[in-house]
Parts: sequence; structure tokens; C-alpha cells
Amino acid sequence: MGRGFGFGKVILFGEHFVVHGVPGIVSAIDSTADAEVRNIGEGINVSDDREGAKGYARQKRTQQRESIRRMLKTMRIDPHKTSLKILLGGSLPGFSGIGASAASSVAIARAIADEFEMRLSDEEINEIAFEAEKAYAGTPSGIDNTAATYGGLIWFKRNLSGGPNTIEKLSIKEPVEAIVGNTGIVADTKAMVAGVAERKKSNPRKYNQLFKHAEDLAFTARKALERFDLRTVGQLMNENHHLLQEIGVSCKELDYLVNFARKQGALGAKLTGGGGGGCMIALVPGKELQKATATALEKEGFKVLRTKIGIQNIKKI
Repeated sequence: MGRGFGFGKVILFGEHFVVHGVPGIVSAIDSTADAEVRNIGEGINVSDDREGAKGYARQKRTQQRESIRRMLKTMRIDPHKTSLKILLGGSLPGFSGIGASAASSVAIARAIADEFEMRLSDEEINEIAFEAEKAYAGTPSGIDNTAATYGGLIWFKRNLSGGPNTIEKLSIKEPVEAIVGNTGIVADTKAMVAGVAERKKSNPRKYNQLFKHAEDLAFTARKALERFDLRTVGQLMNENHHLLQEIGVSCKELDYLVNFARKQGALGAKLTGGGGGGCMIALVPGKELQKATATALEKEGFKVLRTKIGIQNIKKI
């Protein structure tokens, strides 16, 4: 039996903008998708035991099947001549916006490689997961699968010319408490990415200004993180959320969660991931503020994930 894992993530700065070559900052979180694979049975069968938003596994099933086919072809395994029994589990919930698809893709790729005794590097696993992500995102930036593969805090910039992406590990003074609040809406990342591209094409003047703002913001946020100026980081997260509203990827449920977290004392809050539902990330340094904010959101009926950003050297056995 082959085993594998992939980290969940939150994008602190740059979602959607990274698809178009703007740098972004992503942090893996201390929750993983885990996969077990056996080369038995008939066809490719997936059992998904992850906790998730209602209907997440069902709504993503078609995309998941396509992702596995893409994965197998990239690994030079004929999907029509291969029988696999895949079991998905782990501590990462199946929420939209925290890299659940990328984490599962990395986990499955590692488990298949383990089952077939393929000695693959993290770089190769990352490439396989990127191909699998096309089933979920259409035109993925690569930021999700990169965080899912390597973990840690990452500065990411997509190479639009087809060359290697910029992947740079960042470090901060110490990990910082955060919470992820889930709207309960299963988002369609592929549709959200396509929508931004269409609107950018039809209104280039407006969108070029917004994308330049996002680029400047990412560089400023990197400096603030490196000097551990959390108040400025939070303010920049708020600013980033406003940009995401401007490009049409937030929704009333996300805006409610963001505003609610800020009122509880969060230094900053924004949507994370593709938008149109899914999750928001709030920066809540200290266990007391994290607990108070998370509890308040749960009392409102939302599912919350307590986590930290900036965790380094995450390892999974």
C-alpha cells in the first residue's frame, strides 16, 4: 500500500493576481490531506473520508476524476489499464479556499509513486500536482500545489513564459495564530479564474491598475512579514480583500465573515483562495484572541479551523 500527504494552505496575498504573473505569498497550515493507494480492484475508485463543506466531495467528484487521469498520464501510467483503490482522509477539511484539491492531488501523487515504487523528488511531485490542478482551476497559477508540496511560507511568482516559477521560502520570527472561517459554499475555482480573465480583457485600464496595486502590495507585505510587523500585515490583508472585491471574486457571505472577524479584533481578514464562497483567513495573534474570534464565529453557525501561519519545517511521516 502506498501512502502520501499534502499540506493545506492559505493565501495571504495575491490570489487571482498570481495567475497573471503578480507575485503572491502563501503559507502552508498544520493540516494535511492524507492518501492511501492500492493497485487492486477494477478501475479507479476513490473513497473520501475528509470532513468538509456539505456536498464538497460530491460537487468536486467529476473534477477529481479528471485530475487523477491527468496525474496518471503525467506519471506515464495508462489510466485505462490501471486499477487503483484510493482512500482520502487527514486533518484538512474539504473546504474551498484552503487548497483541499491541491493537497489531495499531492497526497495521491505521493501515494501512487509509493505504491508503484517510483522515486520521485518534491519537484516532480509538484509538477504532477500542477497538471492535476488544471482539472479544478482551468488555468492554475501553481501556488496551491507548491504550498501543498513543500509546506512553509512561500514567495511565489508564476513565469508566464513557461519557464520555472519563482519559489522562495520565507521565514518570520515565529508562527502566528490565524483562523479560517468557512462560508459553507462550495466554490467553482475554474469559473472564478475564467471570470477574472474575461473581465480583465474587457476592461484592461481598470484591471491593469488593480493588478499593479496588488503587485506593490505583495512587496510591501513581504517586508512587513520579514520585520514581523503584524499590525501592518493585517492592514495590508484588509487592503488585499478590497482589491479582490474590486475584481469581483468576493461575495456577501465572505464579506460578512471578514467584517465579523475584524470586529472581534482580528488585525486583518480577507478571503483566501478562489472566492465566490469558500473561506476567509483572519490574523489573530495570541491564543486568547484566536479562541475568542473562533468561538464568536462558531456561535454564528460557521465552521472554523484554528491554525497558524509561518510554520516552518512541517514534516509528515
